[in-house]
Amino acid sequence: MSELNNCLLPDDLLYHVQSNIWLRQHDDQTIEMGMTDIAQTMAGNIIHCRPKALGKMVKAGKSIATVESGKWVGPVRCSVGGEIVAVNEAVAADATLLNKSPYKQGWIIRLMPTDFTADKGELVSGADALAGFKDYMAENELGECIHCEGFDG
Repeated sequence: MSELNNCLLPDDLLYHVQSNIWLRQHDDQTIEMGMTDIAQTMAGNIIHCRPKALGKMVKAGKSIATVESGKWVGPVRCSVGGEIVAVNEAVAADATLLNKSPYKQGWIIRLMPTDFTADKGELVSGADALAGFKDYMAENELGECIHCEGFDG
């Protein structure tokens, strides 16, 4: 597990820095996606998450969900196109999971990519992810991540 300004970045994930999302590829080739610790901190207390519908085709760069917090409403953009094959109903019912457990219970959707090889060009991991998020945080004048009570990554 890497850490940057108190923000956690698990080493086993891929990241799209500009969209501030993480991706986890499973053995069945599906890809789980969610908001990073940095994104949940920027949003503040998240009060609503509306994932796109099961079976919906999404293109890279388009929204997989709409998230609402006390200070922000906006899309969660994916960097990989494909069909949504699972929606995290727990997050739809309790959006605070995005703050409490962004990498475990707080996944938003799982999709079957149409062409992961072509879409993964902007995805980074390890040292590249740390460097990218360090620059991202500096550009957006972000301080440290703030974790809510009960945070479990």
